[in-house]
Amino acid sequence: RISEVSKLFLDAGLMVLSAFISPFKEDRELARSVVGENNFIEIFVDTPLHVCESRDVKGLYAKARKGEIPNFTGIQSPFEIPQDPDIHVLTEGKSIEETVHWLFNQIKIKIA
Repeated sequence: RISEVSKLFLDAGLMVLSAFISPFKEDRELARSVVGENNFIEIFVDTPLHVCESRDVKGLYAKARKGEIPNFTGIQSPFEIPQDPDIHVLTEGKSIEETVHWLFNQIKIKIA
């Protein structure tokens, strides 16, 4: 659904940035095919599981570990690491500001 809505916006001449958890290669490939190869930039925000858990202000990982949230990505459900993302963001040990600045510059390079 996100890909289809993104495609509508692209067709209207807008630039689209969609951020969502996409744990399966097949889903990422489908998104790329829907919006088109030339309009798709895969960004892998690479954060180790222990860091995700330490940043989890909603306590979702703790609930998932207790079995209260089934099929939670990274706990009961796998995350298939992208093999060749267009942009690979390493977040561990970096501030949000530092990461966003670096990512913004990488995106500018890709769309130039």
